[in-house]
Amino acid sequence: MNLSSNNITVVTASRSREGVYIAAAKNVIVVALFVSINYINGTLVHTFSKHQIFSMNPRYILFIHMVLNDMLQLTVSVLLFVLSYVFFSINACICGSLVTLAALTTQNTPLNLVCMATECFVAVFLPLRHAQLCTVRRTYTLIGLIWLVSSAAIIPDVLIALATEPLEYFLSRVFCVRDNIFPKLIKKVHVYNIVFLVLVWLVLFYVYVKILVAAKGANANAKKARDTVLLHAFQLLLCMLTYIAPVLKRSLFLWFPRHYANALFVCYIVIQMFPRFLSPIVYGLRDKTFRQYLKRNMLFKKIQTKSVKPLHSLK
Repeated sequence: MNLSSNNITVVTASRSREGVYIAAAKNVIVVALFVSINYINGTLVHTFSKHQIFSMNPRYILFIHMVLNDMLQLTVSVLLFVLSYVFFSINACICGSLVTLAALTTQNTPLNLVCMATECFVAVFLPLRHAQLCTVRRTYTLIGLIWLVSSAAIIPDVLIALATEPLEYFLSRVFCVRDNIFPKLIKKVHVYNIVFLVLVWLVLFYVYVKILVAAKGANANAKKARDTVLLHAFQLLLCMLTYIAPVLKRSLFLWFPRHYANALFVCYIVIQMFPRFLSPIVYGLRDKTFRQYLKRNMLFKKIQTKSVKPLHSLK
């Protein structure tokens, strides 16, 4: 989402050399991965919505919010990818809306992980007050706060663009990257991201150390929580790939100027799609209760499919 004008020129030149078939193959790969990942995530959402045991548990509510956030982020990301090939430049208003949504969902993920780790912390150290502190209502309020905090990263850019740019700008066509549509506060974005990630890591580190100490006392719940928080840290590392993407892309521009478009494609798969693929595996399939209900749903679907006879067999 962050490319300089020089890099965009190189991307244009690289794409013009790669040919229609290679461009089509890249788009097919991206769309196929998008459908596969969102199908898996959609199955998790379906399982969550079918059973009250999950909808009344703050831990699963936060998890499914992260899944839905990943689905939304991946949808916007893939849409921007395909549009960049089909049209290259799009209307500035549409671009601004997509970039805003992409920025919001990107910021949501680390905050959601911290909230999930904090819930584990409360379950270990305040087990008697866990049900009182971590209620369903408070969980949904917390999700609202996540979106509110995330908006601080992008709303100032939107407001300044609306206040300073002429109407013609929003009617023009641009190559849809954040630096193109919101060029005024680029340094602010970098500073905000650094401060944001430092605070997130400090909270996660504190929670992990406290749970690690508790786990040494042979507390089974603490040991399970320790492993869960470790997974949160691993997921956060994957999220950080998004924040170091601008530096990585500048390096790729210097290393592979003639094959910059191909390098960006690999970078896109690793940074945008790979973490979205691991999320349901790391959390949904690892959880024993969720996995049990997921298997039931899949088995029920198979039984339903077998019980529906084809029309020709009824003759």
